[in-house]
Amino acid sequence: MASVVIVGDGPGGLSAALFLAKNGQQVTVFGQDKTAVHYAYLYNYLGIPEISGSDFQKTARDQVERHGAELVEDEVTSVEAGERFRVVTAEGRTVEADYLILTEGKNPKLARSLGLAETPEGAIAVDSECRSSLDRVYVVGRSIRPNRSQVVISAGDGAKAALDILAREEGKDVQDWDTPPKSS
Repeated sequence: MASVVIVGDGPGGLSAALFLAKNGQQVTVFGQDKTAVHYAYLYNYLGIPEISGSDFQKTARDQVERHGAELVEDEVTSVEAGERFRVVTAEGRTVEADYLILTEGKNPKLARSLGLAETPEGAIAVDSECRSSLDRVYVVGRSIRPNRSQVVISAGDGAKAALDILAREEGKDVQDWDTPPKSS
């Protein structure tokens, strides 16, 4: 089992947390539920006719916790890279993890503190799986696409990062595919 710290509890971070937790990984999500999605009303999230951003966020947070991820209402003030990643919070909590997923919005201070590569436009540079220039660090959401903010895109980024971590841990490609319960 891998340990994963996710900084940011918006759609990208919660999506990654869900995929990882339901597949048996140890997941800690740091955030204060201050995501911009609270100001949105979603008409374009596939499978959901419409929902307020706050209702979406509440449902997502509940779902992630039900699958075993730990949600911590605390601000991460620093991250350090080494053999493992060390995260320190405003309240003095320290957590170490094998992987780090950052979803900081338009001002990715922690990503920059790690010296992650940036695009000429100032976004954090990632590959198609949201892997940054530092091994085992993933960046999702507005930090990689500051001018294209969209809930479904951020959630997709989180899912891609989580599946890549699961594949690395398994040593082969992984699919997260659930089948419906059998009827009685």
